[in-house]
Amino acid sequence: MGLSARGGAAAAGGGAVLAVDAGNSKTDVLLAGVDGEILGTARGPGFRPAPARPDAAGEAVAELAGPVRAALAAAPPGADVVHIAACLANADLPREERALGAAVAAAGWARTAEVVNDTFAVLRAGLPDDDSVRHGVAVVCGAGINCVGRAPDGRVHRFPALGRLSGDWGGGAGLAEAALWHAARAADGRGAPTGLARALPAHFGLAGMPELIEALHLGELPAERRYELTPVLFAVAAEGDALAGRLVERQAEEIVAMARVTLDRLGLLGTPTPVFLGGGVAAARHPALHERVLRGLAEAAPRAEVTVVEAPPVLGAALLALDAADARPEARARLRRRLGGARGR
Repeated sequence: MGLSARGGAAAAGGGAVLAVDAGNSKTDVLLAGVDGEILGTARGPGFRPAPARPDAAGEAVAELAGPVRAALAAAPPGADVVHIAACLANADLPREERALGAAVAAAGWARTAEVVNDTFAVLRAGLPDDDSVRHGVAVVCGAGINCVGRAPDGRVHRFPALGRLSGDWGGGAGLAEAALWHAARAADGRGAPTGLARALPAHFGLAGMPELIEALHLGELPAERRYELTPVLFAVAAEGDALAGRLVERQAEEIVAMARVTLDRLGLLGTPTPVFLGGGVAAARHPALHERVLRGLAEAAPRAEVTVVEAPPVLGAALLALDAADARPEARARLRRRLGGARGR
């Protein structure tokens, strides 16, 4: 699911495809010809749909209309948009993908449509464009944390990725929450001392944790600014702070656990398999986190081949759209070059 070509959407000689990457903080839309040339791009706000219910999908998809129409405005007159691939954050369950997919199809932006969780975009962006390797695992650690995998026979393993409800821990939001919790307890004496108690409020120019707690509680600091605290946590850990270091270590353990379980459930622990890391936290390659992830995977899954996906997430959505349009490998390669699809360990 999310990677197999959907033949018949278009011949490779004409038409265009739409790609949507809608994350927590922003939505990127790209219009490309099936030859891989970029025709137009647009950006909109983040995408946070409500949990699946009969009337929610249409409302959520309506939020994508602005950037989608802005990208479509670049289409040549009479251009046939044959397929739209939308990789959406917070579309975490297959039933949510189906509901959102029906709403995207009903919007009429393209002849055919597919909606998948945005983790599939990282998986597709990491895989080669000549179909030489069609199996792999992607772990995304950004605002949240998620993991998907695909076996050579097309079987998919995924997690619900609903936060604490489904057993998840970490991601930028989770790390910030944990850092705030420990810093608050360190400041008032209930918890172990940590440099986080000084560094977190100092980041906002505040005197201490009481002032930071008050500013967040009263909305004087918008809730989304908590994400700024994740790099502060890594900086404090790099200075040797024991508590901050344990949080970073736990995040590495979570990334390794998701990849290991996925490889195991797909029967890939004994097979050379690419494991792609994406999302702002993982892709930043904080040494303490990245090196622990590499060591952990080397121990838990020695055949795993770890790569950080550095390409913009919309590339994965665009490649999925080109796959569905039966585009030629050179068209996919051209688009990758245009978007900067470099990968590195």
